[in-house]
Amino acid sequence: MLTTQLRDRIAIVIAAIALIAGLAATAFGTYDSGIRWALDNGRLVVGSVERSSQAARDGVEAGMIAVTFNGQQLIRLPATQFGEPGPSDPPDGPPPVKGVEPAVPTTIALSTDALLGLAAEPVQEVDLIRPADLQTGQADNWAVSGYTYPGLFDYQESGYALLPGIAVLLGGVWWLQTGRAGASLRPIGLSLAVAASVPLLVLPLASTGAAWATIGAGLLTLAAMLPLALALADPIESPDERRIVLIVIGALALAAIVLIVGEATGVSVRAGATLRWVLIGAIPLLPGLIAAGPVNFDSLRTGVGRGAGGLLQSTELALAGATPLFAVGTDQSPFIWPLALWLGAIVVAGRFTVRPLARLATRATLQRDLVVAATEAERARLAADIHDDALQELTLLVRRLEASGDTEGAEIGRTVADRLRAICGDLRLPILDDLGVGPALDWLVLRIERLAGGEVRLERADEARHSPDVELAIFRVAQEALANAVKHGRPPIVVRYRSTPGGISLAIDDAGPGITDQAPADAEKAGRFGLLNMAQRAEQIGAILDVKRWPTGGTHVALEWRPR
Repeated sequence: MLTTQLRDRIAIVIAAIALIAGLAATAFGTYDSGIRWALDNGRLVVGSVERSSQAARDGVEAGMIAVTFNGQQLIRLPATQFGEPGPSDPPDGPPPVKGVEPAVPTTIALSTDALLGLAAEPVQEVDLIRPADLQTGQADNWAVSGYTYPGLFDYQESGYALLPGIAVLLGGVWWLQTGRAGASLRPIGLSLAVAASVPLLVLPLASTGAAWATIGAGLLTLAAMLPLALALADPIESPDERRIVLIVIGALALAAIVLIVGEATGVSVRAGATLRWVLIGAIPLLPGLIAAGPVNFDSLRTGVGRGAGGLLQSTELALAGATPLFAVGTDQSPFIWPLALWLGAIVVAGRFTVRPLARLATRATLQRDLVVAATEAERARLAADIHDDALQELTLLVRRLEASGDTEGAEIGRTVADRLRAICGDLRLPILDDLGVGPALDWLVLRIERLAGGEVRLERADEARHSPDVELAIFRVAQEALANAVKHGRPPIVVRYRSTPGGISLAIDDAGPGITDQAPADAEKAGRFGLLNMAQRAEQIGAILDVKRWPTGGTHVALEWRPR
C-alpha cells in the first residue's frame, strides 16, 4: 500500500494538472462539433468529419447537404400546400390540397461570403440530407436528419465550474485536514478534496467536444478517485478483504477507461454516460463501505466491538466514499447540484446526529481511560504493597521458622509466599515491562496450563516492541481471554501472537462449545464484565476486537492493532 505522504503527493499532482487543463480550456479552447464545411454549387456541404468527434459519433457523413443551419434555412424542400375549405367541402374533412411548393428542392441564393460566414460559425443546430435522398425524396417525405450541439452552450458555461471546483478543493483541504470534519477523515482529507473537486475542474476541458479532451478529462477524473480509494482501503481490517477490494478497484478502473475511450471514439454503448458515472463513483465508494463495515447494534450496546467511536468512524468513512459519486454527477450549470445538496445534508446530519454522537463517544472514551488508568494504578499500588510489606515480612518469618526447626511451618510460609508472588504478577508483571508481551505470554501460558488440565500452546513472533500502554492492553486482553477459555472452554487452547513494526495480532482459540450470542448480555446481567473489559482495553489503543464462535465449536478471540 502507498504511504499517506505519497498518496497526498499523487493527489496534489492530479489536482494541479486538472486545474491547469481547466484554466487552459477556458482561456484558449473552443467548442468543435467536428464538422468541416465546403461549398458546392452555392450549397453548404459537409466536406469532412473529424474522426472521434461528436459529429462522427452522431453519424454525420461527408457529402451531406445542409438544409438549415443555426436556424437559417438554406434549401426549400417541396411540401404540400393546403387551401381553405370551400362551401361544398365537409366541415370536418381534410383541407383541400392546392399543390406542392416549390416543385423541386430550391437552394436559397446566398453569396459566397455569406456561406463562408456561416461555415465559420460554431454549429448549434443543423438539418442535413444526403444527396441521394435529396434527389429521390417526395413532398412531406424527406430523409432529413436534425443534429443539435448544445455542447457549445455547455462549453461557454463550463468555465464557471472552475469556481466551485477551486472552492471545493481549497475549502475541503482546510476543513478535512484540520480535523473539523472528524478525526478519521484527517489522513484522507487531501485525497478526498481532490476526488470531489477534479470532476468540476476538468469540465471546461471535456466541454470542448474534442475526443482527446474528452478522454483526458475522463482519465483525470478517474485518476483523482484512486488515491482516495487506496486511502479508504487502508483501514480495512482483513488482509484478504483488502486484497479483494484492491482487485475490484482495478477492475472498475479498467472498465471505466474502456468506456471513456469508447465514448470519445464513438464505440460506446447506449447510456454510456450513466455507466461511466457508476463505474467511476464506485471506485471510492466500495472501499469506503467495506472499511465502514456492518453496524452491529448488539455489540455497540454491550461494548464488544467498535463502540460509539467506531460507529462514528464508520459513518465518516462511508460518507467520504460516497461524496465523489455526487461530484462526478455535478456536470450541469450552475455546477453546484447535486454535490451541494449532498454536502448540505452531511452538514445537517453532522449538526444534529454525528456531533452529539461524537460528544457521547468522547465522554465515554474519557471515562473508560480514567477507569482503566485508575485500575492499573491501583493494581500497581497493591502489587508494590504486597511485595514491599507482606512478602518481605513473610520471607523473614519463613527464615525464622527454618531457624527454629519448624520445617512444616516454613513450607507453608513458602507456599503462601509463592502465591503472593503470583498475585503480584497478575497485578503487575515485571517481565511485561522489561521484556515485552511475548515473554509475558510465556509466563502466563505456563500458569494457565496447570489450571486448564490440558494443552495450552503459544505460537509467537516478536519482531518489534511497541509502547507500554499498547503492550499492557494486549496482555490484559490475552489474560482475560485465557481465563475465559479455562472457565468456559476446553483444551487444547492455542495462543497466537505476532508483533511487527506494522502492528500486533493476537488470536486465542479453544475447543469448548463456543460463546453464544446471548453470552455478553447474560454476563453483564450477572455482573461479569470480562468481555466488556476486553472491549474497553481494545478500544483504548484503537485495536479491533472480534469474539465469535466457530461453526464447528470453540471460541475465537482475535485482536488486531496497527500504529496510527
